[in-house]
Amino acid sequence: MIAEADGKATDAELVVQYQRDPDLFTVVHDRYFRDIYLYVAGRLDTQIAEDITAETFLLAFDQRDRFDPERGGLRPWLFGFATNLIARHRRKETRHYRALSRLGPEPVVEGHENRVVASVAAERMQPHLAKALAALSGGERDVLLLVALGQLSYDEVAEALGIAVGTVGSRLSRARAKIHALIDQETTHG
Repeated sequence: MIAEADGKATDAELVVQYQRDPDLFTVVHDRYFRDIYLYVAGRLDTQIAEDITAETFLLAFDQRDRFDPERGGLRPWLFGFATNLIARHRRKETRHYRALSRLGPEPVVEGHENRVVASVAAERMQPHLAKALAALSGGERDVLLLVALGQLSYDEVAEALGIAVGTVGSRLSRARAKIHALIDQETTHG
């Protein structure tokens, strides 16, 4: 059974296996840790990301008997835990984005020949993007970042947040429009 659980088993098969043998939950951890960590790290700083990612898997392990494969996959289920844990840190997250928006772009280091133009542009846009992200509603920010950082599909985002797929689309559309408008306004009016 363990040989099948090492990445070849489907999520549904893996759930059946680790519900019988909780030690197999490590396969779930190994399979999805990177995705969850990158999503959380993109939302918060890396130290908090480590804590929230660990807490995500702790909660998932504690609630492993509640997972229903009929409702979807393990990945969106884990992203749901992570998003809920991030919500507890929403005030800190918003303060973080507001603080970033007050910072100017980092000066370009002279003589660093390998710096890519896209990287420089991204650095200069960071304060504007942070300010725009802080201006979004929590729901809009969650959907946008689950799609952008977590690379979840609309169906997976809906599953993770417990909302309709249509709501995902409308929140994402509103978030993108707001981001574009705010960044355009910031770059135009400085």
